[in-house]
Formats: sequence, structure tokens, C-alpha cells
Amino acid sequence: MNRLTIFISSVQKEFADERKSLFEFISGDALLRRFFDVFMFENLPAIDRKADEVYLDEVKHCDIYISLFGEQYGSEDDEGLSPTQREFDKATKLSKPRFVFVKGSSSVVRHPKMEKLISIAEKQLVRRRFSSQPELNASAYAALVQYLEDKGSIITGPFDASACPDATLEDISPEKINWFIARARSAREYALHENISVSDALKHLNLMDREMPSNAAILLFGKSPQRFLITSEVKCLHFHGTEIQKPIPSYQIYRGTVFDLVDQSVDFVMSKLTRSVGTRDQGPEAPVEYDIPQAVVAEGIVNAIAHKDYTSNASVQVMLFADRLEIWNPGGLPPSLSLESLRKPHASHPANPLIAEPLFLAKYIEKAGTGTLDMIQLCKKHDLNEPEFILDDGSFVLVLRRKSKANEVTTEVTTEVTTEVTTEVTTEDILVNTIVGEMTRKELQDALSLKNSEHFRKHYLLPALESGIIEMTIPDKPTSRMQKYRLTKKGQILKAKNKR
Repeated sequence: MNRLTIFISSVQKEFADERKSLFEFISGDALLRRFFDVFMFENLPAIDRKADEVYLDEVKHCDIYISLFGEQYGSEDDEGLSPTQREFDKATKLSKPRFVFVKGSSSVVRHPKMEKLISIAEKQLVRRRFSSQPELNASAYAALVQYLEDKGSIITGPFDASACPDATLEDISPEKINWFIARARSAREYALHENISVSDALKHLNLMDREMPSNAAILLFGKSPQRFLITSEVKCLHFHGTEIQKPIPSYQIYRGTVFDLVDQSVDFVMSKLTRSVGTRDQGPEAPVEYDIPQAVVAEGIVNAIAHKDYTSNASVQVMLFADRLEIWNPGGLPPSLSLESLRKPHASHPANPLIAEPLFLAKYIEKAGTGTLDMIQLCKKHDLNEPEFILDDGSFVLVLRRKSKANEVTTEVTTEVTTEVTTEVTTEDILVNTIVGEMTRKELQDALSLKNSEHFRKHYLLPALESGIIEMTIPDKPTSRMQKYRLTKKGQILKAKNKR
């Protein structure tokens, strides 16, 4: 949020001391000074402009207007209006947020025009009375903090449960809610039915705050989540070596809902890992392995996205190196957990429980706090080093070591050859090695264990079509529901070469 300007009503002699003290209070408060700059007429240097022009121009450009009403009305111009009246009318006309503080009780004798001005203000907004400087400071502090809360600049309740500033139900995608319900019904026997209203679905999931969609609702089902929460994106980087070096060979920034972010990020990593194909002596299909199991990659990424500190200015960052995968998640551990406790059975402590619940219902995560233990067991099962958990400068870092060259399973040459050779393959190689006869797009995507359809289309299907290694069975109708894909002559040669 950009810094905001507060205009404190101008040249009332009655409140010279109060205005100066209020200026010093706001400027000196540790919280308020982070968000606000304060304008007072007396702080201006000498300039060749009429006073009324200056203060009305400042009202025009301010973000918040504060006025103090007392007994006096102030000096009147040719039209019988005081500077205070002019300022208030200008702020009203421009729809500025107005905070009015009235000194003394309703029994105080005031100038008739001030009585009328107070009466007008009472009909338009909530005003506060004060009798001393500490009372004025406290009332102004409460009003400004409430303003920051309403704007979402500060959050006093849980982030995921708080209303997303400026978001409405129009920013929620009914299609994404229906997709979620269908998946949750299949995965967890979820009770809701598809085509329920957006409002009812969000209320059922506790994703509404004062009839507004919460931050969690936008992150889970928003049409454009990053429009409201820009740092919810995920940055994925691939380096050929073991250090961060520029130029970066592959760098993607993914946006969308938390479900989209998980799918796209997992697909990015899996497409860059070494893919190994064993022999067919166990069955008709050769077993496929990656140098980090997909289940481990997915668990690490979904945990980072589910537990991220979304109030941080940093994004989740996924970095794949030649020897390891690092997943950086802004935010630390809850006080009840330590790095050591992650290696033992422990309770689940989601940083964003209202985000975690739908991820659980869609079977992206489990609730029991077993994620880190599952990763440890899977790494052991595949002869990998145990995951490393690190706290680094306000971030939680997960390090997954890739299988060393000496231990990697290799690409199959023939069923008789047992010597193992490791090769890092392209997405075109992967697709060519996967196709058997004619296959639909869904069959290919399922065979590759890729969840994100758009990622599969852009990084696998289109490059293979453009390079001429696969072709459509119905080229005249590319969007036909009967469409399938098969190897071309060029693709058959490449597949045979890969086998050798």
C-alpha cells in the first residue's frame, strides 16, 4: 500500500495546540507513521499563493480529511463561509474519508454556524467527541487503525479468514468452484452438489467475511487471484549447475488459484528432472522413475503454497539445480513446532486453515501432519538422502537431493541389456517414448502423470506437433472430441534412437 496523506483542518486558532499535538502523535507513532504522512498548513514554507487556494488544493489531493470542530466558526469570507466550512464541503464533494472530532459535550454554547456545521456532519458520518488531548489522540488512532483494517493494510484476525480488500463475489469463478466440488465429492465424498450458488458454496467453506469473499476464497477460487494478492504467484527456476547463475536457463512465473499453482509448479519440476525407464521384464510397460519421486515433489510444493505467509512481500520460489530441488516458503514454523519435530509424528498446524481445508477435500494434502514424514519415508524407499529442513532469514526451506549419477536407473536399450545408462531427456523425447499406437490427449497426459492441461499442451503437445514427431489423426478438425495423436515417421525414428 502506498503512503497516504492526512489533511488536518487548517487555520483554526482555537485548536492550534491540539492540531500540533495530533500531528506529532501520528508522525511519531510506530504503526501510523508506516502508512501516513500528515499535512498541516503551518508546516508549509512561505509561498506566493492565497491561503484558501493552498488548503483547498491540499484537501483535493489528500487521502483522509481530519477536522476539529469546537465553539468558534472561524473567520468568514465574502460568502460568509469559514476555512473549516470550505474544507469540509470540499472533502464532502470529493468523497474523501472524513474523520470529525467535536470538542466538548452537546451542551457547550457554540457559534450558530458551527452548530449548523456539526448538525450537517452528524447526518453524514460518525463523529467523535473529545474533551482532552489524550482523548483526541486515542480517538484519531482508533479511526485510522480501523481505516487500515478496512483497506486490508493491516490484519488483526487470521489472514485467510479476513475479507479480501475490494473483492466481490463477481471475482469468484463458478467454474472453479464446480471443479472443486466434483473433485472433492470423488476424493472425499464431499456433501455439496455442483452448481450451488457461489455465495452458498463460500459460506459452507467459511470463506465469507461480512458478506465479502475472504482472502482464502480469492486464492482458492478467484478469477484472477494475483490481481488482489500479487505475491501469491510461484516462481520456478531451473539451473544446469549447482549454484544460482545468470542467465537462468528456464524461469517461469505461475499465477492462478492455489490448485493451479501446485499443478503448474509440479509439472515444471517433473519436466526438468531426469526420467529413467527400466526394462519390461516385469510386464508389458516399462517402469518409469524420476530422480526425485513425483509424490515427494508434490508434497513439498503443496506444503509451501498451503503454509505460505501471504502477508509477506516474497513469493514461494522453486529452484531446481543439478544436484537438488529447493523450495523456499516465506514464513517460519508455528511456535509449537521445531525443525527436529518435523521428523517425528506431530499435529497438523496449518498457517492458513481455511486454505488447507479445501486442499484436503480435493486430496492435495492430508490433515494429520504426516507430510514431512511421508517425504522422509518416500526418499528412503527410493534410496535418496532424507529431506533437509532449514530456517533461513524468515523463510522455511525444503531441500530434496536428487539421485546421484552413480545410482540412477537408465533408459532401456533392449530386454537383454542390463547395463544401466542415465540420460536427461527433453519433453519431446518423453512424449515420443510414451506414445503407443494412437492416443487421446487425456491418455497422453495421464500416462505422463501431468495434472495441468495447459502446461501439458504448451510444453509437450505443441512442441512435438511443431517439430513433426507426432501428428493428429484428424488434422482437418483439430478440436474434434475424437482427436488422437500418433508418431510420424520422424517420431518413429526418434523413438528407435532413444531405445538404442
